[in-house]
Amino acid sequence: MAPPEPRTFGIGMFFQRLAAGLGIVVLLACVAIAAQSIIEHKNPFATAMGDLPPVIPSPQSAFHKNRIALLLLGIDYNYDSHGMEYSANARTDTIKAVALNFPDSSNPNGSVSILSVPRDTDVVLPNGREDKINAAYGGFGYNYATAAHSSENVVASFLGIPQFDRYLTLRIDATKDLIDAIGGIDVVPDETMDYDDNWGHLHIHFIGGKKYHMNGDAAVSYSRFRHDACSDPCRIKRQDQVIRITLAKLKNDRFNDLLHINALIAVLRKNVYTDLSEQEMLSLAWAFQHIDVAKLDTQQVPYASTKDLACCGNVLVADDSAKNVLVKKMFLPAIGTEAPTDAAVALVNPATIHVDIQNGSGIRGQGARLAAMLRKKGYQIEGVRNADSFAYDATEIHVHTSATPLAGQSILAAIAIKTATVQPDAPSASVTPGSDVTVIVGRDYAALAPPDDAATAK
Repeated sequence: MAPPEPRTFGIGMFFQRLAAGLGIVVLLACVAIAAQSIIEHKNPFATAMGDLPPVIPSPQSAFHKNRIALLLLGIDYNYDSHGMEYSANARTDTIKAVALNFPDSSNPNGSVSILSVPRDTDVVLPNGREDKINAAYGGFGYNYATAAHSSENVVASFLGIPQFDRYLTLRIDATKDLIDAIGGIDVVPDETMDYDDNWGHLHIHFIGGKKYHMNGDAAVSYSRFRHDACSDPCRIKRQDQVIRITLAKLKNDRFNDLLHINALIAVLRKNVYTDLSEQEMLSLAWAFQHIDVAKLDTQQVPYASTKDLACCGNVLVADDSAKNVLVKKMFLPAIGTEAPTDAAVALVNPATIHVDIQNGSGIRGQGARLAAMLRKKGYQIEGVRNADSFAYDATEIHVHTSATPLAGQSILAAIAIKTATVQPDAPSASVTPGSDVTVIVGRDYAALAPPDDAATAK
């Protein structure tokens, strides 16, 4: 989809259009950064008095695909002996996986799916230690990028998706400062709460059903409350409630003066870490400016039971069957079942992809035949053997690494079989060590040439 035609209007209107466009939890933090990237190229007062013609690319152009998966992380902090906040080695207080389907001719406003992962969910970390999933972020000091990439890998593996395209990390003060910057929000608590945690600087006293005008500190305290029978899952619901109210105020109120604009910029300047570029943020903000916040598809990973771990107490054991249904519905279309642009696939270097080939066609020599063809195109072949079954009608490409984006789509383009598919998980048989992708050769590939006699040989 081509970028929208350049339009001219004052910075106040431009900022509000961006705020409306960022009526999505994952992009809430980007609004000020996007505006900042425009404002700092011009005198703010001159900009406010004149017109600003933004030239913004479509997200398809910015990302070279039609959909992306993004990981939103909210990090907590600790207090030192003097009561001062610090966030080194923090854990994630909020984990949300977000699928962004870009607007196109069939869906002009685009769509957004958000899957919350309870921070107390039980996982096995890459080092083999069983722990809560929020521990994946900790242990990296102030290296926020490394911590975020660690969480990306662990959460993607837990959900059964190949990778996230981008991450966005918010310090807990981002929400508090943002709510203060827009003058507070009106919230009706879902239950009566009476709780004090002096060490955690958390004081929560609300009557259920009563309307409160909350400042940032009160709203964050309310959304962090988890000392009821529901615990973390209900805390997630309160987080989503606060987010929706905040987004609605950002979208509906007008913040046209420089005081509000600069306040919002200051909030995000100190509280956001991301690998989204300014150009990508502007593109997303513009593309989703008409998204209906009420229609966001928000879910959370369900759990089947709880148990105690020596390291960290009570954890939630995910309901894997229900989780897989949600992931398939909300995320798999956003990360590769729809082919990315040909230009993006063409940029992938075959020499970076290590391939394990398994013959599942039951026809002698088809694995070796495919290996020879891919090797000629520059792919690194790690091994050729028989699959766990000879009943594969269609060729399957299983991606089991996030190290090389679009690895599966690159091989799909190379073998050029219409019935072949890219799968986001590893096959049931063990994979060859060092491989990024396993290709199970089906009878559809064997049909492209005169077959040899059926046999068990690879």
